[in-house]
Amino acid sequence: MGMLSLLSAIHLLCAATVFCQYEDYDFEDDYDREPDDQHPYYLNPNTQAEVPHFPFPVECARECFCPPSFPLSMYCDHRKLKTIPNIPRHVQQLYLQNNDIEAVPARPFTNATFLREINLSHNRIKFHMIDQGVFAKLSNLVQLHLQHNELEEFPFPLPRSLERLLLGFNKISRLSGNALEGIPNLTMLDLCSNFLEDSALKGKSFSNMKNLMQLNLCNNKLQTMPPDLPSSLMYLSLENNSISYIPENYFNRLPKIIALRMSHNNLQDIPPKTFNLPNLLELNLGHNKLKQVFYIPRSLQHLYIEDNDIETINVTLMCPSIEAMTTNQLTYIRVDQNKLTTPISTYALFCFPHLRTIYYGEQNVNVNKLTQLRTPVFRRFLTPEEYEEEDDHDHETEEDREAEDHYFHPYFQ
Repeated sequence: MGMLSLLSAIHLLCAATVFCQYEDYDFEDDYDREPDDQHPYYLNPNTQAEVPHFPFPVECARECFCPPSFPLSMYCDHRKLKTIPNIPRHVQQLYLQNNDIEAVPARPFTNATFLREINLSHNRIKFHMIDQGVFAKLSNLVQLHLQHNELEEFPFPLPRSLERLLLGFNKISRLSGNALEGIPNLTMLDLCSNFLEDSALKGKSFSNMKNLMQLNLCNNKLQTMPPDLPSSLMYLSLENNSISYIPENYFNRLPKIIALRMSHNNLQDIPPKTFNLPNLLELNLGHNKLKQVFYIPRSLQHLYIEDNDIETINVTLMCPSIEAMTTNQLTYIRVDQNKLTTPISTYALFCFPHLRTIYYGEQNVNVNKLTQLRTPVFRRFLTPEEYEEEDDHDHETEEDREAEDHYFHPYFQ
């Protein structure tokens, strides 16, 4: 009986210790939802992180919350913090988004050797307020969120382990000479909504980033195509710039491109065979100044050329020949806000046997006056089997077209 009483006392003592640790926390906060601005991330199976030793009770900064069910994570978001709290050694995911943090000193990260993800988005961080090498010392870091801050330069140095870097919505106008060095494992780089001009990218070698799959440069001040991109690239986002020309052989070194977005630029002419890419699935050239169509690769499924100056759709340019063994995969075309007066020739159905929908919408035939073709949306007749597959898309609304227009999200999942 004495032994049982002793064990009971120890059990009660441990329970009291755990309760005391969390008694000041408001459990009405719901952390079951995914934190804001946190994008799902699938870890590279080839990277192995050492498993940290778990303290008991779990250490946690007083300003933050460490859910017992997620012992590797520390949530410090939406708390009006002005400084970064000390980070316990075992933490792997650190969420500090939506605060008033202006600086990233080295001291809070002294023991945080197991960190794999840091979210510092939606703060007030400036480049000169980041301690030199603070991120480079985190040898297990794979994902870093710094979007929606006040960075004027690309933060460097960074750890070789880094795979995803999000820097959108800052004030970055220059990349230092060695800014892109030392991050060979990077697969995704987002630089959208900054102040980058052509001169900032000149002489900066993206080609050394052999694992880069997605590059986002939308909403900048580029006038020419970015130079020296790596052959590993699969997703390229360049919309909302001032690019007026694509060199004829530009994509020869980028055979793996799956999605290309160049809407809201100043493109006028597309050289022949520019998009002769074997893996291209989505091409968005809407809101440019194109006057005619161009060659469509056999792999392409979604084509967006709305809001251009196209008067006729020359199907022969899009499809110079028909080959029975390798059919074109195009299923959707959006051509509204052009200058079309007649529908696309039915010959297109022979060239593109999988074509399901052509959205004509309204056309800018006359100055300051929108007109509509008799058939605003063409839908090819489907077999009963095809109809079952397409049933969910039978009634296209403005929301549907908006969803189509965002088929390739700037931050692909």
